[in-house]
Amino acid sequence: MSNDNDDARELKAATAKSISAPKFPYKPPVPDEYRPSIALVGCGGIAKNHLDAYRGMGYSVVALCDMNLAAAESLRDEYFPEAIVTDDAEEIFAREDIEVVDLALHPAPRLTLIKRALEADKHVLSQKPFVTDIREGRKLVELAQQRGRKLAVNQNGRWAPYFSYLRQVLKNDLLGDIVSCDIHIAWDHTWIKGTHFENIHHILLYDFAIHWFDMVSCVFGESCPTQVFANTSRVPDQDVEPPLSAGALVSFDAGQASLNFHAATQFSPAETTVVTGTKGTFRSTGPVCANDQVTLTTAEGEAVVPLDGNWFNDGFAGAMGELLCAIEEDREPENSAKENLRSLELCFAAMTSADSGQPIKPGDILDITI
Repeated sequence: MSNDNDDARELKAATAKSISAPKFPYKPPVPDEYRPSIALVGCGGIAKNHLDAYRGMGYSVVALCDMNLAAAESLRDEYFPEAIVTDDAEEIFAREDIEVVDLALHPAPRLTLIKRALEADKHVLSQKPFVTDIREGRKLVELAQQRGRKLAVNQNGRWAPYFSYLRQVLKNDLLGDIVSCDIHIAWDHTWIKGTHFENIHHILLYDFAIHWFDMVSCVFGESCPTQVFANTSRVPDQDVEPPLSAGALVSFDAGQASLNFHAATQFSPAETTVVTGTKGTFRSTGPVCANDQVTLTTAEGEAVVPLDGNWFNDGFAGAMGELLCAIEEDREPENSAKENLRSLELCFAAMTSADSGQPIKPGDILDITI
């Protein structure tokens, strides 16, 4: 007689013993000696996080620029009282002592200023999403190479503690060949009502999800994405204009990623990421943008990973710190604009797929309208 407990259909997993978590350098990178003069162009809401992170790392911000001088002066007074304030970016570019420019602007005005900064021989950290036209992005990458300057993108999610640790796990090949990456986020994004963000139809797949498309790109590395199939929908009783529910399925040569975004979640918001490979599984869960329960499971056993820090503002410190380290070491930054174009290809394909109802091959869509 068969034993009901031995049913072959039963969902089972091997029991893993507890082991210590591998120690990796997941904290924001810091250059050994290089401490250049930095200018911030764009003093909107997110600028506080940039400046707070830079002050905490001991970086030197010597100039702030914004058309709204009062906004720039307020931030100057709070974070870097000795910095100058201007409403003319050309004044920034003309200063020989300023070596690095952080452009925290929206895409339309930022494009020209990236070009001008590179022509003035400044290293540049661009806000994300980098560009709305891949061809223009390629031109900027080429210009940076011609001028011998570093051009990086502020994909600050890469240095959120749980994502930064995951990238170290991948670098050390602890997961093997990647089979899947599944991301689920439920949160309340209705704060955009009445702001300019409400005018962006694909606020989820574009402005928000670019961080997670970027992580998918990191997870699968050199594996080639073959198609993206995405959709969006409105949720019952939503009172903001853009759809507040979105999903995307990204297919690779060997493996797939699923991304689910539910932005009208009033109760129990949460984020979960599960990455599976031929050698192991990485799992993180917890508050949105602040996963605090992280495990790594391999043939050696299961490790609960204790992490310090927060996306805000370790992410911003990491994005700038990596650029500064790359300048000091004369190498390409991990968050280089050239590498970031791969993430944008996934994002643009998802937006187009959601509009057309058809799967799209990443790289086929070179520009989007927002």
